[in-house]
Amino acid sequence: MARVNFTLDDETVAKLFVGDGEEAMKVLKEKALNALLCAEATEQIGADPYERTETRQTQRNGYRIRHLTTRVGTLTLRIPKLRNGTFSTELFARFARSERAFQLALIEMVLQGVSTRKVTEITEVLCGTSISKSTVSRLCAELDGPVEAFRQRPLTSSYPFLVVDAMYVKVRENGRIVSKGLLIVLGISETGHREVLGFILGDSESYETWRSLFLELRERGLRDVSFIVSDQHAGLVRAVRETFHNATWQRCQTHFQRNMLACLPRQGSGDVMALMKDMLNSPSLETATTRRDDILDYLQSHKRTKAYDLLDDAFADITAVYSLPEHYRKRLRTTNMIERQNEELRRRERVIRIFPNEESVIRLLGSLLMETHEEWISGRAYFRMDAYRHAQAAAKEKKVVPYSRPEVG
Repeated sequence: MARVNFTLDDETVAKLFVGDGEEAMKVLKEKALNALLCAEATEQIGADPYERTETRQTQRNGYRIRHLTTRVGTLTLRIPKLRNGTFSTELFARFARSERAFQLALIEMVLQGVSTRKVTEITEVLCGTSISKSTVSRLCAELDGPVEAFRQRPLTSSYPFLVVDAMYVKVRENGRIVSKGLLIVLGISETGHREVLGFILGDSESYETWRSLFLELRERGLRDVSFIVSDQHAGLVRAVRETFHNATWQRCQTHFQRNMLACLPRQGSGDVMALMKDMLNSPSLETATTRRDDILDYLQSHKRTKAYDLLDDAFADITAVYSLPEHYRKRLRTTNMIERQNEELRRRERVIRIFPNEESVIRLLGSLLMETHEEWISGRAYFRMDAYRHAQAAAKEKKVVPYSRPEVG
């Protein structure tokens, strides 16, 4: 390997330490890369400039200029030309890899919630050149394939528990800004790990939209669902009951408490909500039922008819979690798991504010959901499933086989 030699003048050296370090770094990098190119040419020729040797392969034939954009500015490089035209360098292959990494960094910036306008400004500062919005958009579009593959992947595990919810985003459509719902289904697999099973963008949380998402999941292999947690949206509940006939539905207790609070006057609502908290934290269904009766008596005596009817009608749904072993109840009595995930999506979405189209919603939020999914499946299990499997086996053993009269031969 030929040696790489270059020198810096005193002014450049001074700038590196006490002056304009950025400009000096540009000079340093430019000189180093040009020296590297010259050394590579010497190695391929088999001789230094003007050197006569028996191993010489060809002669130099001048230079061509090429500009290279880097973080310290645009560098002017002198690419050696050889008489036989065989000069080659790995330098630009290395920078090609850097360029791909840079493109991924641009995508990552967008995923972190930076708008395309800000990305353009950032890249101009970092690289000494501007990058158009169309370029950034094109780079982001490269995520479409992986996101779609993630959405269509086969579901090969069993998923006893589902947690479902929706979040709303603003999208431009036919010259108008409309609100659309991103419907999300999270699952807990037979290994106890959380997974993002599917998501779909719809005009609303309608029965048809939820049902289409559930059917799509079943076509991809979703099976053995026994417990589903969600809020009380009518279309969602109907789709759950029709698609998963044998699953238990748990109404989110957090959403229910908000519904209950809306039925109460401000004065005195604190007492009722304190009683509600005790009821929902009961150690058993029997204790919860007793405490519910006390709350109903209180509401009846204070003529809170609307709150009375709400609690009386919803009690079975908000206490369905008592059908599970105690170890699972705290995390599966609310949709908090998916609410926290939605908050993370919302933090990134707030920067965008208004998506240009539906594809951009799926691209950005879908990429974030993919990232969450990968963290979950590679991390610690959310649940230990031993207690659940034991309870399921015990429930099967308790089933009584109906008596049938033996046939008379």
